[in-house]
Amino acid sequence: MRILSVHNLYKLRSGEEESRDLETMVLQENGHQVDYYEESNEHINPDAVPLRIALRTIWSRSSYRRIRQKLKENNYDVLHVHNFFPQISPSVYYAAKAEGVPVVQTLQNFRLLCPSGFLFREGQVCEQCVSKPIPWHSLAHACYRNSRMATVPVAAMLGFHKIIGTWQKKVDQYIALTDYDRRKFIRGGLPADKISVKPNFVHPDPLPGKGSGNYAIFVGRLSPEKGIDTLLAAWEKLGGKIPLKIVGSGPLAKEVIAATKRLPAIEWLGFKPMHEIYPLVGEAKFLLFPSKWNETFSRVAAEALAKGTPVIAAAAVAEMNELVAPGKTGLHFTPGDADELANCVRWMLNNPKKLAEMRHQARIAYTQQYAGSKNYAHLMQAYTAARAVSAQRDR
Repeated sequence: MRILSVHNLYKLRSGEEESRDLETMVLQENGHQVDYYEESNEHINPDAVPLRIALRTIWSRSSYRRIRQKLKENNYDVLHVHNFFPQISPSVYYAAKAEGVPVVQTLQNFRLLCPSGFLFREGQVCEQCVSKPIPWHSLAHACYRNSRMATVPVAAMLGFHKIIGTWQKKVDQYIALTDYDRRKFIRGGLPADKISVKPNFVHPDPLPGKGSGNYAIFVGRLSPEKGIDTLLAAWEKLGGKIPLKIVGSGPLAKEVIAATKRLPAIEWLGFKPMHEIYPLVGEAKFLLFPSKWNETFSRVAAEALAKGTPVIAAAAVAEMNELVAPGKTGLHFTPGDADELANCVRWMLNNPKKLAEMRHQARIAYTQQYAGSKNYAHLMQAYTAARAVSAQRDR
């Protein structure tokens, strides 16, 4: 098969980009050809007319022309969209339909339901806009970048395309990352018969670590929805029982730096490339995942399982209930509850035999659910379904 992979790059490399690149690797290893069409947020002109930026978010004429021309010149079997926001826009779907190319959309975040993409506001889960024709609540609360002006074009894009039926008619197959996500998108109006479930994965196999380092680890963006405040509060309560390594960067970096000065047990390592993160995760006793929002899928947790490292995860983050089995591959705690998180850490330290068994179970979970070979089969099923829907419509 020949696939055109479409992605709007963020200013900083994201898990979405990592997932797209791993899918490309697996497809190429299995004999398929993958070409890229990309736009980057690095190229957004800060001096551009706001109205022009807003209109491009709703419908990018330049992306439509370029993608349609690329499809016209090459014999693509599938157009796979990973992220169209904000520069590529949903016009990409219409370009594909004009050339008779099936469309697959991976639902990497909740952008089709929520302007922020997080379903998270003011420190807690928010689903006010999920089933609304127009996400007007987001305007009242300035949900995108804490700015009403910035939220307007995003809300307009979502409302416009929901009303004209873009999400229902112009995408042949959606890929949700968990069963929970699938149910959420169905509630938001996406057609149930077009949504399959394919989790993200880890490839190639990084091989298990030994867990011999006497430390816990957090890997991720240092932002409010990731539960950094809960993590730091828990380590205050633990009183240096075990060192904590924090890997990542973000808006709460200053808070993390301040915590390292108060608490010698906390070490901030800043941003690290993946090849440096794997050894750190593999030698950790366990990984902390204190996130407060309903993430579509945690690549970090899957990578921990691949290294055989158990995960202590926020239980109400729905996808973690599918990813981390309590008592087998990790433990659950209530999001935002620093006391409960601290107790989970104490339990891990006081039960070394059970912790060793969890490492074994974590590797089994990885090989059975999150390895590249399993994921490739799911991806091909999605492509086949998209081509069947497209062919049926064109008859």
